[in-house]
Amino acid sequence: MAGVQTAVALRELGFTGSVTVIGAEPHQPYDRPPLSKAILLGTAEGSAFEVDFEELAIELRLGCEVTAVRPGAYELDTEAGPVPYDVLVIASGAEPISLPGTEAVPGVHLLRTLDDAERLRPLLGTRHDIVVVGAGWIGAEFATAAREAGCSVTVVEAADRPLAGALPAEVTAPMAGWYTESGTELITHARVAGVEPGTVVLADGRRIPAGAVVVGIGARPATAWLAGSGIETGPDGSITADRYLRTSRPDVYAVGDCASFPSARYGRRLLVHHWDNALQGPRTVAANVVARVAGEVSGTGSGTGTGARPAAGTSIGAPGEPPAVYDPVPYFWSEQFGRFVQYAGDHTDADTTVWRGDPADPAWTVLWLREGALVALLAVGRPRDLAQGRKVIQSGGRLDPQRAADPSVPLKAASL
Repeated sequence: MAGVQTAVALRELGFTGSVTVIGAEPHQPYDRPPLSKAILLGTAEGSAFEVDFEELAIELRLGCEVTAVRPGAYELDTEAGPVPYDVLVIASGAEPISLPGTEAVPGVHLLRTLDDAERLRPLLGTRHDIVVVGAGWIGAEFATAAREAGCSVTVVEAADRPLAGALPAEVTAPMAGWYTESGTELITHARVAGVEPGTVVLADGRRIPAGAVVVGIGARPATAWLAGSGIETGPDGSITADRYLRTSRPDVYAVGDCASFPSARYGRRLLVHHWDNALQGPRTVAANVVARVAGEVSGTGSGTGTGARPAAGTSIGAPGEPPAVYDPVPYFWSEQFGRFVQYAGDHTDADTTVWRGDPADPAWTVLWLREGALVALLAVGRPRDLAQGRKVIQSGGRLDPQRAADPSVPLKAASL
């Protein structure tokens, strides 16, 4: 998503230089959300982006892994040989974390790529007993699909509740019941000691039958290949981009799951592993690349850029000056156990929690405020709350907690 959207945005902004997208996978660039839903269940054959790369003069080099970058030489090292660049945008995404000791065990699967989904799809068709390790977002979505396919599903979670690393305990507590309602067994406080053929062995000695094991215990930025490049990364492995999504090396940008960025809105650096970030960030990168190249063309910049001509009506700021700061309201959604769950913002530093509705009902919302201002919300089956709340967060708006707690009052009407 991030790589393709950057290339498309460059063309939309009138960039006329060459644009090349390099990807390790052999498939036509595709969207990932359907992998845990329609593609997994066989209701869709693919999710390729509807982009005419030829018409946009975007060169695709597929099935070509990049192994290193040498910023001083303005070159990438690939399996097919060196590739020169003038401006580099790193959109290498994230890679799933495997369960230690199971990398070579037959029947253990990850779900990140189209090939992963294709390997898992026939297992759902034969209705295997499936064990999912991890009750996070991907674990819940896969369990939902497996139950829909008629499989027996057990979810094993090391923490005391689902989504323990993502949301507060009082919010995730009602979600544990969703597993039971769907016929999924959820086992918490359970660590996996090992996987044997047909069996998952827990640390307490319990043995769970498993025709297949799906691991969903998180993901890390895919940045190991940057070792020795001088491109700075943080303790979490993410590229430490600045507010313009530039890296520590000249003419190198980073966007999507592989990059963190400083948020003035939330006062800290954010690493967002969600689809919307890979959609929004490329617009900032493309605008800044075009501005940089335009500065070179006008003689105010430096480097080795190729030419660009802004499209009519496009405002890109003063030549050579980065015009676009990236500071979004993070957003993501999840479809699980018959519910549409949406989240916007960042609740980390909130000081007040407001409930809209009863979590025992099919639809409810949680709001997080900081000094009266809405900073985040989670909406279950209430898309209008999400849409209105996201706008309130974007504007820095404050809410009347008493009115906001009434689910019959639109959030925009609860604004102060």
